[in-house]
Amino acid sequence: MTDRPRRILVPLPDRDFDTTESSVVWDALDRAGHEVVFATEHGAVAECDRHLLGPGWRNPFPAEPAVVATYHRMTASPNFRRPIRYSEIDVSDFDAVHLPGGHSPGMKQYLGSGLLQAKVATFDAAGKPIGAVCHGVLVAARARNQETGKSLLAGRTVTTLIKPIERYAFRRTFYRVGRRYRTYRTYTEDEVRAAVGPAGRIEHGSSWQEPLVVVDGLIVTARYPVDVEAYAERFVRLVENVRSKPIS
Repeated sequence: MTDRPRRILVPLPDRDFDTTESSVVWDALDRAGHEVVFATEHGAVAECDRHLLGPGWRNPFPAEPAVVATYHRMTASPNFRRPIRYSEIDVSDFDAVHLPGGHSPGMKQYLGSGLLQAKVATFDAAGKPIGAVCHGVLVAARARNQETGKSLLAGRTVTTLIKPIERYAFRRTFYRVGRRYRTYRTYTEDEVRAAVGPAGRIEHGSSWQEPLVVVDGLIVTARYPVDVEAYAERFVRLVENVRSKPIS
């Protein structure tokens, strides 16, 4: 039992974020009695990658039906319908930040936002948990420590969308959807590996189908939707265990 409800920030792009990596974590936080506040670049109501909402020729890896139902509950929630802007993010208003992933083109608005990266860096400086899944780890990798100027992940042990999974998804789907499963020409793992540097490490896990969650201090990372339930449980536990000052 936590001493008080926590307030968690979940930034998103206007479109194309991953259905599972957002809604399953939202549901875990909501069931634990915490408040989730969403943010988009200009305050627009976000929309997930529509290709994940059901099966079809151009929907090679849809979310599970139960996850889609959870997504629709999330999108009907008042806070989802009234997101704040990236520019309005104030670390003193929040206890932690969760960074969902997604691979489709619309994700670049979120993954490449220098403003959002700077805001995420304030959570690190304030000693507040940062959680990230899949491509969401790129936001933390691109954010800079305010004292050293290095990546927030420098010297850390983390995971992300590992190269074998990204390569498999791309090759398996290219003839159906083109480059949708390669957000950038550089593999996600390669960019994150450069961010952690020689003193850090990227965990692959023993199996693609067995959940993997990596915790290094106040940074929690996971690879892709298979990991998300375990990630959500670990993220909630970390958020509740960190002693942070009440939000005024």
